[in-house]
Amino acid sequence: MAPAAPVPTGRELPSKEAAIFKSILKFYEHKQYRKGLKNAEQILKKFPEHGETLAMKGLFLSHVDRKEEAHEFIKKGLKNDLRSHICWHVYGLLHRGDKNYDEAIKCYINALKFDKENIQIIRDLSLLQIQMRNYEGFVDSRYQLFKLRATQRMNWVGLAIAYHLLGKLDTAEKILTSFEETLKDSQDGNTVDFEQSEMMLYRNMIIEETGDFQRALDDLEASEKKILDKLTFREIKARLLVKLGRISDAEQVYRGLLKLNPDSTAYLKGLYTCVGLDGEINGDLLPKWLELHAELAAQYPRSGVIARVPLSYISGEEFKVKVDVVLRASLRKGVPSLFVSLKDIYRASPEKAQIIEDLILSYLESLNKSNSFPPRIDGEEDSHKYRDSSGEFPTTVMWVLYFLAQHFDLKRNPTRALDYINRAIEHTPTLVELYMMQARIYKHAGDMEEAVTAINFGRELDLQDRFINSKCTKYMLRAGQVERAEQTITLFTKAESPDPLADLVDMQCMWFAYESASAHNRAKRYGRALKRLHQIDRHFSDIYDDQFDFHSYCPRKGTLRSYVELLRLEDKLRDQPFYTHAAVSATKLYLKLWELKEAGPSEAEKKAQEDAQNLSSSELKKAQRKARKAELQAAEKSNTPSGTSASQSRPGSASDKHGEKNTQTQAGQPVQKKGVPAAPVDEDPEGKKFTDTIVDYLNEARKFLKPVNDMSPSNFGAWILSVLLNVKRGKFILAIRALLRAKALAPQPDAQVLQAEVSFYQAYKAAVANSSIAPTVVEVIESTLDEIFPSSLLSGSTDIAGYIREFWKRAIGAGRDTPRAALIVAKELKLLGDDAAAQKLLDTEEKKWVLEPAGGWEALKAVVTLEEAVEVHEEMAEHFRDIAPRFAGRSKAAWPLSAYFTNVERNVE
Repeated sequence: MAPAAPVPTGRELPSKEAAIFKSILKFYEHKQYRKGLKNAEQILKKFPEHGETLAMKGLFLSHVDRKEEAHEFIKKGLKNDLRSHICWHVYGLLHRGDKNYDEAIKCYINALKFDKENIQIIRDLSLLQIQMRNYEGFVDSRYQLFKLRATQRMNWVGLAIAYHLLGKLDTAEKILTSFEETLKDSQDGNTVDFEQSEMMLYRNMIIEETGDFQRALDDLEASEKKILDKLTFREIKARLLVKLGRISDAEQVYRGLLKLNPDSTAYLKGLYTCVGLDGEINGDLLPKWLELHAELAAQYPRSGVIARVPLSYISGEEFKVKVDVVLRASLRKGVPSLFVSLKDIYRASPEKAQIIEDLILSYLESLNKSNSFPPRIDGEEDSHKYRDSSGEFPTTVMWVLYFLAQHFDLKRNPTRALDYINRAIEHTPTLVELYMMQARIYKHAGDMEEAVTAINFGRELDLQDRFINSKCTKYMLRAGQVERAEQTITLFTKAESPDPLADLVDMQCMWFAYESASAHNRAKRYGRALKRLHQIDRHFSDIYDDQFDFHSYCPRKGTLRSYVELLRLEDKLRDQPFYTHAAVSATKLYLKLWELKEAGPSEAEKKAQEDAQNLSSSELKKAQRKARKAELQAAEKSNTPSGTSASQSRPGSASDKHGEKNTQTQAGQPVQKKGVPAAPVDEDPEGKKFTDTIVDYLNEARKFLKPVNDMSPSNFGAWILSVLLNVKRGKFILAIRALLRAKALAPQPDAQVLQAEVSFYQAYKAAVANSSIAPTVVEVIESTLDEIFPSSLLSGSTDIAGYIREFWKRAIGAGRDTPRAALIVAKELKLLGDDAAAQKLLDTEEKKWVLEPAGGWEALKAVVTLEEAVEVHEEMAEHFRDIAPRFAGRSKAAWPLSAYFTNVERNVE
């Protein structure tokens, strides 16, 4: 919106220029920035020192991408007229555009000193205050707006929202009730609009949050005729009735809701609560629960949820009967998600998983023999709805094979899983889902190259399917095929986009950024990895900033409940998995870069530096030109990720929507199309900005990790990283706080907690010995140490190595002596100089099970996943080279298709 119109003062312009200045404000309001700039220059020709015009010129310049000049003109205008509310308002708008909200608030407050009742400035100030969650200031601003314009609905609603967010629920309710009273006098009693309906629901939400559920129910029922959203009305009523203990009334409401949507798990859970079945379903409650579900199943025979839920609670023959019915119906219909809907049963009960396996195998045997299912377990006649006179439809056996492939893949038996999926592909070679399943089996078995081959074949069966294209891209990235993945994902970017990868950034495609970062990290391209991770961080910053527009939009449109929910979501925004994963990865990368920097240059780097010093000036220039040429070639390749654009690689691809011919130069490069902007040049394709130019790696890591610690307090891995990071920063109070949080979250004894404890203890004792830590900090930490470490260690009767050995004994006793835990403990002992103890822990007969489990490879798979086995072996190869080959051999037996362990075995031979 345009800055407020000027008030008469000694700075007044002549009438002609004053009229031009008013038009300038209109031009800004209508976003006609170049016209406004032209008129501002017209005034400045006669009055070059007029502060308000200088400020407005700067504001126009900021909107035509001339930021530096904008700052200069606005500062100059403010300097010439410090008492102008327009100059201060404009300066605030400039800071708001730069997302410098704190400075913008200061400018608005200064503007109000010279025009206390300027509605536009107060409104802009209130928007910034809610953006920064300054609730007290927000209440003050909304109250001023309310006093100035008490007839506007938005001002009543805005003030109620302000008090609600501040926690003054009674005041917020009174404001909304008072506003409703004013509407009764101005509206027909039968007239109800959406805004009024939502306002009543919002007021009811406030009353419910006060804890007075009876008054909330009374208010809801009194407003029933004026509430247009009848579904929400019934949901709220049911919830309030349960909270008031009026179970029979609530049951009626929930049964009515189930008629509307019998597949809603929320309504089912509400009904369970009403009939006293909201706790653990077992013993005497089970018959009553099954009776309820039998009644519901008869009432809603087409509800998949109602048919599926009892399978989690029944067992034995009864389970076999029920699951037989569900499996037959779904396999005949060809429901691809059947296995996914039963996956929780597999995890909860191996006995039930075995029953399902026996049933599916019997189906397959019968279908192969007679093209029909075996007789039903319950003896009832089988349905003929999905079969013809010759037996089952041909697709039925294919879906049985598909289910078996998923079944054995979950049991981590890739050989049998591949056998069944290959038979399914042989039966129906054109179904995309089969190739996706084949790729998933290879992925779980550890052969990403074969997985990429399988899923890419499936992708080529349907080039218009965005989902499988994205899946294929993800598999390629995990296989390290970054350029091929970039070529594949850009098939579905805008055809007219000059830079497809930049288009992905604009679309905030976070899964691609994270997977790409992980691929670059595995290839030790740390700059590129950090570049992608910073993109994710920027996406979340943009999402948070984007809420700004909703501060005025939602109250104006009346979507008040959704608006409050949005604010609460934004307050926990960085608790989302995409951010936590990216933050943890970035923190680990910065810690690794810090360690490399502390370790100094490697032997190879030292030799290269020495060779450079021995070169003559001409030879040095020649080497520099050669390196520069290689860098430019890498940058050019990065700017055109696929070598040639993805749409050129295959005519008629998804991007080539109109079947245009792919015009190329003789060099194979695409010709610039008329009207299409040239691709922007990436000046930092290797991400050196995030590696070479960073002065303090630890501070960069802190910026990523702090929001996770603040918003995701149950993230164990983040607290462990926080300990290690703050130890390196010398922030021991923050480190011990993080250590206490980590210990509270993890079942003890935990090897990662031990690693953090040892790191903290050694660094803290060294800091105390060097007197590099303040006495007050020492006093605080000493009062907390006994909550973490045993008295024997603190008193000196046991050293840190003894503490580690004692930990390992406790880990064995608690059954937490996994290969990863053993490796962590061994590494800590080795770092303390006790190589013999470390070797003994991993190599002696007592601990030999870590490397050669008594139960064979199945026992190893029970205590470690394939991904963990690869990580353990990589660290073993670095620290315990004699033991690593034995662990690799055992892992190869556990995962025979793993490409990683196959390559390790080949290299050993």
